[in-house]
Amino acid sequence: MDKKRILASVVVFCILAVLIYLQYRHWRTFDWGTFWSQTHRIKKWHVLHGIALIYLGYFMRAIRWKIFLQPVRPKTRVAELLSPTLIGFTGLALLGRAGEFIRPYLIARRTDLPVSSQLAVWAIERIFDAGAFAVLTILAIFLPSALQSIPHPEYYAWFQKAGFLLTALVAGGAITAVVVRRKGDSVADWVEMRFAHLPSNFGHKLAEKVREFGTGLNTIHGAVSLLLLTAVSVGMWYVIALAYQEVTHSYGVDALQIPVSQLLIVILASMVGSILQLPAVGGGSQVATITILSHVFDVPPEMAASCGILLWLVTFAAVVPVGLLLAHRERLSLRKLSEESHHAEEPDRPIS
Repeated sequence: MDKKRILASVVVFCILAVLIYLQYRHWRTFDWGTFWSQTHRIKKWHVLHGIALIYLGYFMRAIRWKIFLQPVRPKTRVAELLSPTLIGFTGLALLGRAGEFIRPYLIARRTDLPVSSQLAVWAIERIFDAGAFAVLTILAIFLPSALQSIPHPEYYAWFQKAGFLLTALVAGGAITAVVVRRKGDSVADWVEMRFAHLPSNFGHKLAEKVREFGTGLNTIHGAVSLLLLTAVSVGMWYVIALAYQEVTHSYGVDALQIPVSQLLIVILASMVGSILQLPAVGGGSQVATITILSHVFDVPPEMAASCGILLWLVTFAAVVPVGLLLAHRERLSLRKLSEESHHAEEPDRPIS
């Protein structure tokens, strides 16, 4: 691990330590005995069902990537993409952001395509993720009898504002994507000139990202492909929300009988919290989830802490055993893959 990553990890650790301290200081009466009791009384069948749904989500990610590859590798099978998907998310879970490019790098190697092309697909995939989740969240926020029935209706006004902001961001992203697809080279040239004065050749690097983004957009061929990608993305996020519901319902208490439409807010908090993540142990995701469960849904502190940790284990860490098994079978080192994928991300680097 280089000095920058060590420094970043130290900063994240310090921030998380402060947040956790403030959270438990707020819960002055936190009872560890109750925490362990709540954790041991969960209905394990619900947890296993949640894990199965998460794996279904990974399968749907492989299907979506196959659709992206259809114009250039139409004979690629979903089964060929499933292993890189599981190994890639295992790398992300164990290495943090250092492992985020493992999946597109492995797929590039398996399909004999340039790494830059699959990094471009990865970028477009993020847009479909954001758009699909935004659609579900906006529906939950603005449809009647969804979020209005939360235990603390005073928070609903904040969620409405977040819904408007999310709508604006998705619309802005869609407009940007259309402009880049139609005039990608012109946009890249403008970006390079506009930021040419910045050090470290930043303008050129940013222009290359714009060109890669345009390349990724070219993988969407026609309205049918767009509709399929949208349907798979929305369906995948709904499956993830069902996995969250399975975990919360595993406690068998009224406080955690939260409908799917309201759990989208918990998922959003987890996604925002994941910005502050330590490799292998998480941190930010659990803290954000616990905070939302406690303050918005009136879940008791001990149960909120137990549920927040279990949600992270099921939705984020459950892939690790299978991913490590696949990596071992294929004689792959996650750290080596991480280093190679980051080197390959740099312009004009060939696949090693």
